[in-house]
Amino acid sequence: MTHRLAELTTVQAAAAAERDGIVLIPAGAFEQHGPGLPLATDLLRAEGVADLVAERFGGRVVVGPSIPIGVSPHHLAFAGTVSARPATFVALLRDYLESLHPHGFRRFLVITGHAGNNAALETLAQDLLRDLPELEFAWTPITTLAADVVGDLTVSPVHGHSGEAETAQLLHLRPDLVQSDRLRAGTTELDQLEPLPRLSRAGLPKLAVGYHRLSPDGVLGDPRHATAADGKLIIDRATGRIVDFMKEWLDA
Repeated sequence: MTHRLAELTTVQAAAAAERDGIVLIPAGAFEQHGPGLPLATDLLRAEGVADLVAERFGGRVVVGPSIPIGVSPHHLAFAGTVSARPATFVALLRDYLESLHPHGFRRFLVITGHAGNNAALETLAQDLLRDLPELEFAWTPITTLAADVVGDLTVSPVHGHSGEAETAQLLHLRPDLVQSDRLRAGTTELDQLEPLPRLSRAGLPKLAVGYHRLSPDGVLGDPRHATAADGKLIIDRATGRIVDFMKEWLDA
C-alpha cells in the first residue's frame, strides 16, 4: 500500500493514524538555483528523501502534503523566485498539523530541503511546546545530516547553494531536470566577494544579504564537478540518519 497520505482514502488515513506512527512533511522552496537546476530543487530533494524514509517503515510512516513555497527573500532578485513570509510559512504548516492532529496523528517530522526555512521551523517548534504539548514535532535539513560526506568531496572553498553537493543530490534523485550543459561555476573563492557579502559568509554573527550580492548567477561553488554517485552518498547518509532517529522516536 502507498505511504503517501494523498493517495489513501479517508478510511485508510484513519487506519494509519491508529498505527501511531509519524507523518513526514516535505518542505521546499520555489527559488532560483542557477542556470542549470530547477526552481523546485529544494522541494524535489525533500520529497525524494521523505519517500525513501517512508519506504523503510511500511505503513507506520506516511508522507503528508508538501509545502512547496519557502522563506526565500534572499533570492527574490532572480526571476521565478516566489517567497513566503516566515509568518505565512509557519501558519500554513501549523494548519497542516492542527488539521491532522485531531484525527489521531501526533508525531510530525518536517524534512526541509531549504535552509531558509530553518528559523521559521524552530520558532514553530517552540510555539507548539506551549500550545500543543501533546503533539511531538521534529524537523531536519538534508545536506547538513551528510556534512561528513560532503567534507570528503572535492568542493570549492565557497560552496553551497546550487553548488557541488546540491547539484549532486538532484543528479541522483531527478537527473531529468538537471540541465548539465548549462551548469557553470559561480562564486568559488572569498576574494571574489565584496566586503559586506564576504562578511556574511564568516559564520557568526549572522548577516543577511541577497544572493545577487554573493553571486551574479546565484551559484556558490562549481556544480560542474557534481556527480550522481556523490549525490547518492549524500542522500543515503541523510536518509539513514533520519531513519535511525525515527526508529528511536517510535520506541521512545
